[in-house]
Amino acid sequence: MADLMVVGWLSPGVAPAVAQDRATIEKLNDVWSAAFNKGVAAVAALFTEHAYVLPPGAEMVKGRAAIEAFWRQAAQQMTDAKLTTVDVLPLGPEAAREVGTVTLKTKTQPPQEAVGKYVVVWRKAGGDWKLATDIGNTNK
Repeated sequence: MADLMVVGWLSPGVAPAVAQDRATIEKLNDVWSAAFNKGVAAVAALFTEHAYVLPPGAEMVKGRAAIEAFWRQAAQQMTDAKLTTVDVLPLGPEAAREVGTVTLKTKTQPPQEAVGKYVVVWRKAGGDWKLATDIGNTNK
């Protein structure tokens, strides 16, 4: 995971990246996509300890362990996740709201593309930007 979290590494004297910066959010999304496509334990590590995932047509998921189980189940059915940031809104120095789109492919034969949208809240936790709230659904 350490090799994935390059977002916070900057040269001395340079202000650290903030989640309100679209480029930083896009890098974090690249980390999320790579983690989802490789294994879901790394995805769960991108969430705060008490984060929420609000999946469509299902109960709320709370906490990193439950979020890992949720994404493990999703990864059994989907692959090739790609997130695209549409909008970033600062919510103070320690939080930001992101709206975006997602594309995934089913693991069925033949694979089908699933397209959707999401809203997440990023929060600063222990010096790193983590997901605190995640809600999304497909377009169909």
